[in-house]
Amino acid sequence: MNERIAQYRGRLAQFWGQMGRKQKIWLGASLAGLLLTVILLTIVFTRTEYEIAFQNLDTTDAAAIMNYLDGSGIPYELSNNGKSISVPSTVAARIKVDVGSQGLVQNGSIGFEAFNASSSQFGVTENEFNVKYLNALNGEVQQLLNAMQGVESSKVLINLPEESVFLSPEDEETASASIMMQFAAGYRPSQKEIDGYYNLVKTAVPKLAVQDITISSPQGELTYSEAGGVVAGNTDAAESHFQIQRKYEAELKKNIQQFLGPIVGPENLVIQVSSSMNFDSKKTEESLVRPLENNNNNGIVISEEINNSSSTGSSGQAGGVAGTGETDIPGYEASNAGESTSETSSQIRNYEVDRINNSIISGPFVLKDLNINIGIEQSQLNAEGSREAIMTYLTALVRAQLADSGQDVNDDELMAKKVAIIARSFSGSDSESDNAVLTMPWIVGLGVAALTVIGGLVFMLARRRKKAMEEEELEAEEAPAKVEYPTLDLDSVSNESQARKNLEMLAKRKPDEFVNLLRTWLVDE
Repeated sequence: MNERIAQYRGRLAQFWGQMGRKQKIWLGASLAGLLLTVILLTIVFTRTEYEIAFQNLDTTDAAAIMNYLDGSGIPYELSNNGKSISVPSTVAARIKVDVGSQGLVQNGSIGFEAFNASSSQFGVTENEFNVKYLNALNGEVQQLLNAMQGVESSKVLINLPEESVFLSPEDEETASASIMMQFAAGYRPSQKEIDGYYNLVKTAVPKLAVQDITISSPQGELTYSEAGGVVAGNTDAAESHFQIQRKYEAELKKNIQQFLGPIVGPENLVIQVSSSMNFDSKKTEESLVRPLENNNNNGIVISEEINNSSSTGSSGQAGGVAGTGETDIPGYEASNAGESTSETSSQIRNYEVDRINNSIISGPFVLKDLNINIGIEQSQLNAEGSREAIMTYLTALVRAQLADSGQDVNDDELMAKKVAIIARSFSGSDSESDNAVLTMPWIVGLGVAALTVIGGLVFMLARRRKKAMEEEELEAEEAPAKVEYPTLDLDSVSNESQARKNLEMLAKRKPDEFVNLLRTWLVDE
């Protein structure tokens, strides 16, 4: 074994001695690069990937989780000033389940489960029980608040009045609560949610009124809505209206982007949409009365009454010569008898007309006004008619959107004021510097590139070495070499047959040496 190692060592030393200075430098650099690549890939593929399993922890909860991980032999990392704990990604899900099942995360509070813990065998005093109960009540309320959406942490302080049999219900003190809440970054609770905080605390604590609750945050005090939810409803409605308007503008912007993007290029297009909407809901009652069509503006006859009457009679009238008869009174005109006839006619008709009752409710979300401003790369508008075509498309789009707004959409000048095209040369966006750690694909790519470079260097060295050996062999062939003739000791051969066999064997296996041997014999003779 030692002889073989010494043999390999000698060959290696011989190989190293035959190399030139540049070859030695290239070989050393290649071996160093290969070693560095192997070390880098080993670190990358063998390091443990960590995942954040717990964050925004209280110091008490963080300590409990650390004790659990230390006892289980699980590695972990602390970050965010000890508020976040990262564990290996392969066991992150199992650790979350184990920690949650053991109740280690309590957001720094202990609820009524404190009474389940073993206490003194002699029991507790009344004062000790009251303190423990108050702490447990604070913890329960804190856990309820921390479970609300957007709440990062909270601190609860509840004061309960002392019960006394000597005080009337009117003279008894009421409970009070002071709460400090910390919300997640960027989260802003609505008035409806704030009222929910107050109602939650009011129902959780006995003898606690809303006016005795104070809830504050780092941004200021959170006030309760005295209007019984009216303010909260108005706030929610305003927020809903804002979201609807933003969604409409985003959808319209998306449609314009999908149409003009393939034409001018998405990177050469900037769109800005401004809208004004009417969110009033209007209800209209209409009672219409109209005659029937094709009936001379008359309705349907539902009743008709016709009365006709006639009468005939006689009547006496004064006439004749006054005082002509024997019995006549002088100066008085005598009467003459005659007949009279009269007729009367009446007609009453009742018509039924169309009666239409309309209850019209105008839906909200009516578009009142719309403006579209578009910035396009100046080079994209150099083609003839490009600007006019885009302007025509946008004007038609605005006209269609404002069809029910009450504006005169046929007014071209009005529509042109609602669309603007800005042609400018866009400034190139600087690429953000990436100071983060190289990702896995980059590392693997660098490793492959390093191996390729090292392989190329080794190939070049081997090729140069082979070329040098070929040059040395060529020089050796060109140099006049001294002819060495083989010798055959015939004296040691006992018989002629053996000598003949040796000569035949030499002629078959090494004809060149056999020829040289014959030449030697001829020269000697």
